[in-house]
Amino acid sequence: MTSDQDPVNQEHAPDPARPVERPAEVPVAVVGLGLMGTSIVACLLAAGHRVTGVTRNIERRGNAPGRIRELLAEMRSEGLIAGDPDEIAGRFKVTEDYSDLADSRYVFESIVENLALKKETIAKIEAAVSPAAVIGSNTSSIPVTMLQKDAAHPERVLGIHWGEPAHVNRFLEIVCGSQTDASHAARGASLARFWGKEPTLVKKDVRGFITNRIMYAMLREAFYLVEAGYATPADVDRSLRNDLGYWITFAGPFRFMDLTGIPAYAAVMQDLFPELDCSAKVPELMRQVVESGAEGVRNAKGFYTYTPEQAGNWEKLFLKFSYEIRALAAKYPEDVGDLVKDRE
Repeated sequence: MTSDQDPVNQEHAPDPARPVERPAEVPVAVVGLGLMGTSIVACLLAAGHRVTGVTRNIERRGNAPGRIRELLAEMRSEGLIAGDPDEIAGRFKVTEDYSDLADSRYVFESIVENLALKKETIAKIEAAVSPAAVIGSNTSSIPVTMLQKDAAHPERVLGIHWGEPAHVNRFLEIVCGSQTDASHAARGASLARFWGKEPTLVKKDVRGFITNRIMYAMLREAFYLVEAGYATPADVDRSLRNDLGYWITFAGPFRFMDLTGIPAYAAVMQDLFPELDCSAKVPELMRQVVESGAEGVRNAKGFYTYTPEQAGNWEKLFLKFSYEIRALAAKYPEDVGDLVKDRE
């Protein structure tokens, strides 16, 4: 970046001929400074926003500014920003006082996935900000309409579903609840381009939104294949990585069917759909793994066996891969085939 008004990634910035909000002109806030919250803060700072972070325990989250600075330094080393990480981090302040949100025009709630706590947090935010401020809840599955219930201004409450790591991932879903003012969602989608995102606008509220509904349908079938003895977790991972993993960054399922021949998919659907797993229960294997205390690489215990060193290495490699796949995806944006005739 050459200035704090430049977007993180400019290849899909809004048309400069149209009046748009610029990040440097829009103070924002993030409530909740855990792993995801700090990653969101880094993304917003890198785009040029002034950011206020709210946490209920500054002592517990005392390392948040340091982690955010590390993420910004990482972004610079990967070429996503050109500014000084210390200078960019200087636009961030952390507080326990919701009244410090008074001038924020967008507030992103990123606390635990609990409906009651999220509604309580939204109420605190509403008491602090102006009626014109937009509130986005970072939720993976809670319907936005449920979050809007009892809100003083439900029309300005949106679902903002970030991907992890939020400062790298180009994914973002902006979800409308039953009372959401569509203009707020459209403004958010326009601003998200400055965050280096290719945002999706989910026009009607549905639990899980788009990616989670499709991913969990896939997970249900993956568990079925393992529990029924057709394959091991490693077998399932290998097949998906070497098939789905090869094309999903380039094309979503509908574009992929266009590219590979539509009629064959209809024929397979007719025979395969009746045999897919439709269980409404949490898989027994998942229940057993969770009850064992497994958290994945965070505690070196999951579907695979890890030493602490191996777990740490997998975590670092996933972040490295995230940067690399982001760079590849940026060469092939969603409308690339409509924009150019030939691209190497």
